[in-house]
Amino acid sequence: MLKIVKTATAIAIACCTTFSSAHADVVEDLQNICTIVKADDKGELRKKMKKVESDYRLKLQDYYTGISCEGESLIRIAFLNNALETGELMIKKMPKSLLNAPESDGKTLRAWVSERQLMGSPIAVVLNERI
Repeated sequence: MLKIVKTATAIAIACCTTFSSAHADVVEDLQNICTIVKADDKGELRKKMKKVESDYRLKLQDYYTGISCEGESLIRIAFLNNALETGELMIKKMPKSLLNAPESDGKTLRAWVSERQLMGSPIAVVLNERI
């Protein structure tokens, strides 16, 4: 019985250690994603998203809400920096339900765009077509 408890404890510790290092690796891999979005580097963003998906089996929707750039979400940063290519890519990759969901400040993306008077932006056109 004691051998089973020791084995189960060892397995639990090994799993937690593996998860912690995997989580740290994801954070490290996503570290410069804000810079990529601001620079409107669609190719680099696509490459980053593919790497995270292949290495950790995470899609944009899985880590989008956990990333904040200067207090704003990735798509909002694209709007603020007029990053059409990266903004359009993220909007197309996100499920409609998340595009319509309130973000950390309680406002939906569409309400935030309207409030900031960014509806004339080409990114807003893509957002409205998608929603």
